[in-house]
Amino acid sequence: MANVHVSDCNTPEERFVVTAIPDITLSNGQNIPQLGFGVFLVKPEDTAAAVSTALEVGYRHIDTAEMYGNEKEVGEAISRSGLDRSDVFVTSKLANDAHEPDDARRAFDQSLKALGVDYLDLFLIHWPLPTRYDGDYVSTWNTLEEFYREGRARSIGVSNFQARHLRRLHTESDIPPAVDQIEVNPYLTQDELRGFCAEHQIAIEAWSPLARGNVLDDPAVDSIARRVGKTPAQVVLRWHIERGDIIFPKSVTPERIKENFEIFDFELSDADVESIALLNRNERTGPDPDKFDGR
Repeated sequence: MANVHVSDCNTPEERFVVTAIPDITLSNGQNIPQLGFGVFLVKPEDTAAAVSTALEVGYRHIDTAEMYGNEKEVGEAISRSGLDRSDVFVTSKLANDAHEPDDARRAFDQSLKALGVDYLDLFLIHWPLPTRYDGDYVSTWNTLEEFYREGRARSIGVSNFQARHLRRLHTESDIPPAVDQIEVNPYLTQDELRGFCAEHQIAIEAWSPLARGNVLDDPAVDSIARRVGKTPAQVVLRWHIERGDIIFPKSVTPERIKENFEIFDFELSDADVESIALLNRNERTGPDPDKFDGR
């Protein structure tokens, strides 16, 4: 069921309905807005303004990471928004140099401090790093389980984990990941991994949902966009929504931030969804999780 998310008007008291953003219910019962705002590669000096604009438009889900170097600015924007902490879903991720349990504890505390919050709605292991730490990401996950049990992370999950990594967590830990944040777009549909996650009630978050803009000039996408009267970016973002992905497009341009939000006043047909899925090339824009060492 979709929840209605509201945005500030002139004062915190003058709130008005922007749109209905669907929530995804995670395996632990927590809800996460299906559309969020990402700040990957957003410069720290640009982050507060971009996040402030996103919150004004109506986004209520912000995705950051320690490695992005802009947690502090995300926190400043949320604090200045006048919104209650409970109104904004905040995600951050563990840095690749902090997988040892004590390092992970320090890094988590630093993220809370930088963001100016006393809990995170979602905290992720950023990369599995199977070639580092003697291939041990399980002890790192066990440390995240501590944060979850303490209530300082309302949900915990992983990012860039393949099915083989997830299987190991299932057999060697107590709490399953609520989320796997992976690269997904029409040129990399990740159907096999998405199927595994669906079977194990792991929600999919799609990073690089537009393949860094590479899919926007595709004739198939352009044809659908012309027919439905939307931009190619809106069509691809809507494609993700129709497939059940959680997405967080990024931009520092107010017009683009608003455009990316306006994807709930139209739908794609089943044929449109399938035709976009058929564009799959198994083509990554980012590193291979089986090889990436985080450096």
